[in-house]
Amino acid sequence: MFLLSMSSFTKRSERAGRWVQQGSGETSYSAFIPAPLPPVPAITVDSVLQRRLEAAGLALGRLDGIGRILPGPEELLYSYIRKEAVLSSQIEGTQSSIADLLLHENQAVPGVVLEDIQEVSNYIGALSYGIDRLSTLPLSLRLIRESHERLVRGTRGDQKAPGEFRRSQNWIGGSKPSDAMFVPPPPHELPDVLSAFEKFLHSVEYPVLLKVGLAHAQFETIHPFLDGNGRVGRMLIALMLVAEGVLERPWLYVSLHFKKHRDKYYRLLQEVRTQGNWEEWLIFFLEGVTTIANQATEKIRALMALFERDRKVVEQSRKGSIYQSVAVQSNLTVYDYLKKRIAIRIPETAEACATTKPTVKRAIEDLQRLGIVTEATGKPRNKVYIYKEYLDILNQDDGTFETQ
Repeated sequence: MFLLSMSSFTKRSERAGRWVQQGSGETSYSAFIPAPLPPVPAITVDSVLQRRLEAAGLALGRLDGIGRILPGPEELLYSYIRKEAVLSSQIEGTQSSIADLLLHENQAVPGVVLEDIQEVSNYIGALSYGIDRLSTLPLSLRLIRESHERLVRGTRGDQKAPGEFRRSQNWIGGSKPSDAMFVPPPPHELPDVLSAFEKFLHSVEYPVLLKVGLAHAQFETIHPFLDGNGRVGRMLIALMLVAEGVLERPWLYVSLHFKKHRDKYYRLLQEVRTQGNWEEWLIFFLEGVTTIANQATEKIRALMALFERDRKVVEQSRKGSIYQSVAVQSNLTVYDYLKKRIAIRIPETAEACATTKPTVKRAIEDLQRLGIVTEATGKPRNKVYIYKEYLDILNQDDGTFETQ
């Protein structure tokens, strides 16, 4: 059981860690070495933080509960993971959207540079790998390195030691450490800092959600890789929630909260380092968990209602002869595949549904006539068909509507 501390302390920065001078002269700089978690003095859990903690727990419980009773959870998880991947990458400056990602996955040309899409695609692979790996390996530095390797391999960070902790100094902001906004621990300090971090990952002293919030901020402070630290740190939130049994699957796309409040997100992370202000950071983190978990739950309900409505529309679209009944069954088969993928092409759909391309083409024409799918490329060949309302619902909470 963790201790509730009301203690005051003189140098709040010492609560989070210490600054060490590196180099000399004009190129000298101060690097930050974080103190091991949990913080000392302990987190002050006042009435505000307690309410946020309880609300976040209830919201995640509802989200996990509805996720567990879904007849086909992997269908929706496919889109939720892609949403988190896009949002986390957008925080780092990429311009790709979910629609761009879907076009790319269907071998079409997206509206942004390929490097942006590749980073998002790698995020999906890295998160999926990490979740699967939890069945055979505890959450650990090894798992984090393996996930990082899959995140940056083949992207703009490919030459920055994928899967390896850095052996040189990095920094945030500025052109060099001496004019940086923040300089993480020197590389020779990383082994001890990371060892303490891994020990905290395996601890049971704090409530899980406080532990997750503390770990995310600490990881961003350590900045152990030369590239991809922000994305790995946000991925760590999903991995911890699954590893700790809070969520059975990674339904929470908390990067939306960080993206919407990007300046505050970075400011509070910095205040942890400079002022030891863990409590304000945790309140912000828990508010995000609560808001996004509630939105994610409502989104699942909205999508399930959409699927039920549209399936009935497809079932009733052709009536009469045996031929029409066969056509309806083909339409339903294609529709069920569309639900899993959001965006589809005729060749892949024919193969996945074990039918012919002409059959899929006719089914898609019916789905277009019913207003369920929209062709996204505007081109005469290699057409991609998107489940328009599904994508709109997926983007509702961040105010993005990407289909025409």
